[in-house]
Amino acid sequence: MKKVMFIEMGMGIDMHGQNVTKAAVRAVQNAIHHNSMPGLRSVLPGNDIHNMKVNVRLAVPADKDKLDLETVRKALPYGEVSFEIVDGGMLTSSGVVIAEKEDKNDLAYIVIASVEVGY
Repeated sequence: MKKVMFIEMGMGIDMHGQNVTKAAVRAVQNAIHHNSMPGLRSVLPGNDIHNMKVNVRLAVPADKDKLDLETVRKALPYGEVSFEIVDGGMLTSSGVVIAEKEDKNDLAYIVIASVEVGY
């Protein structure tokens, strides 16, 4: 990415089921859902929103091998998306195990996302 225009941060939690992908999608959605970038198109090459570059850094507490980046990518409506996965986030107790929610234990997975937008 030559020029970073925005950096948005978010947090996502999967309270039950210990699904790192679900927590990552929620973190990305949290980062981007409160933003509007109406002037961005005018500075992108060709004034085309599809020329936007998006770098997503995910701080993941566990199960990196189970992280489905294609599912996370679908949370981003435009741009050429790249990912960087780092150690981080948090595992904490949800206080309860609920079998109907596919809990394997009482852990809640918390993923932190930093979404860089530019060209």
